[in-house]
Amino acid sequence: MATVPNLGIDRFKRAPFSLPSLCSCRCNPITSQSLILSCPYSKLSSIGLDFDRNRAVLRSSQNGFWDRRCVITAVAQAESDWLGEENANKEFLLLESQQNANQFRKRVIFGLGIGIGAGTVVLAGGWVFTLAFAAAVFASAQEYFELVRSHGIADGMTPPPRYVSRVCSVICALLPVVTMYRGYIDVTVTSAAFFMATALLLQRGNPRFSQLSSSIFGLLYCGYLPCFWVKLRCGLAAPSLNTRAIWPVSLGGQAHWTVGLVATLISISSIIAADTFAFLGGKACGRTPLTSVSPKKTWEGTIIGFCGCLVTSVVLSKIFRWPSSLLSAIAFGALNFFGSVFGDLTESMIKRDAGVKDSGSLIPGHGGILDRVDSYVFTGALAYNFVKTFLPLYGV
Repeated sequence: MATVPNLGIDRFKRAPFSLPSLCSCRCNPITSQSLILSCPYSKLSSIGLDFDRNRAVLRSSQNGFWDRRCVITAVAQAESDWLGEENANKEFLLLESQQNANQFRKRVIFGLGIGIGAGTVVLAGGWVFTLAFAAAVFASAQEYFELVRSHGIADGMTPPPRYVSRVCSVICALLPVVTMYRGYIDVTVTSAAFFMATALLLQRGNPRFSQLSSSIFGLLYCGYLPCFWVKLRCGLAAPSLNTRAIWPVSLGGQAHWTVGLVATLISISSIIAADTFAFLGGKACGRTPLTSVSPKKTWEGTIIGFCGCLVTSVVLSKIFRWPSSLLSAIAFGALNFFGSVFGDLTESMIKRDAGVKDSGSLIPGHGGILDRVDSYVFTGALAYNFVKTFLPLYGV
């Protein structure tokens, strides 16, 4: 209930004694509301105006008798203040701004939580890192197969059966564990691909090539490629002797700072810097679209993100004193950047074909797991092979 000041009656003296037509269309929305207006022209202290969809019902406290001028004033005031298109637009804009603020608050809070949790897991390493990574891989694989099954993609091709999708998700989650335990997964991936191909060929009905291709790509995209992060973090266990960072002796002392840990921290930090600077640069001066796959990405934001990625890689290499060569640090940063952009665009292409904005809704304000890790899918393999193959040639 609200008390609205009187508008005066001089301009309503010649008005017809009838209620104005109250429109319930989108241009003038009406909801079920009640309004109390003051009435100084009669003995009534107030008059009530109830809105119910497209009807306005007047009520008073003295057996239904009311002053004509009060009616006109009440209806005019109600139509002006409550039913005006301008006020409706203002209310909509206010609600939209509040939703954007809440969305940004959620994004920041959960982003900080994810960052702290991921940093703790990376520093812990070993089986803590592997098991947490396997859980993230399992969630990502499930989101991928849900995208394949969505209307946007399923209308153009036949998705794999649900039991194949579930088995493939489990296999993807087991691959990081096998990588940690055995150190390699080539035979495991080959065996898994053969098993899925056999299951699809022997299914009831008419097997389709799209079922095989989407399943094998899911095994590669969600299972095999992410395992290189386990090989990078846990497989390169040689101490980074040049690093002077402080680490508790109870947790391994300086020897805990292995080449794998330092390379993982630099790689992840470079990717975060690339995404952050690209977002801020695109917001500030983005004009030229990068590709039709992701219309919001611009060349200006991409270039700024590339510079931020290189700066982060070089600064961290100076802090950790690894790699010792400036050229190697720049090359490592550039490789991380191109891997992150390629992974981001690949996931954007999948979501665009699926006709969805986010891969899921597991993380409030961020979408799904796959939305957060898309930049890391291809980067782990590039970083591992760069450190394992390229750097030893230069004695780093």
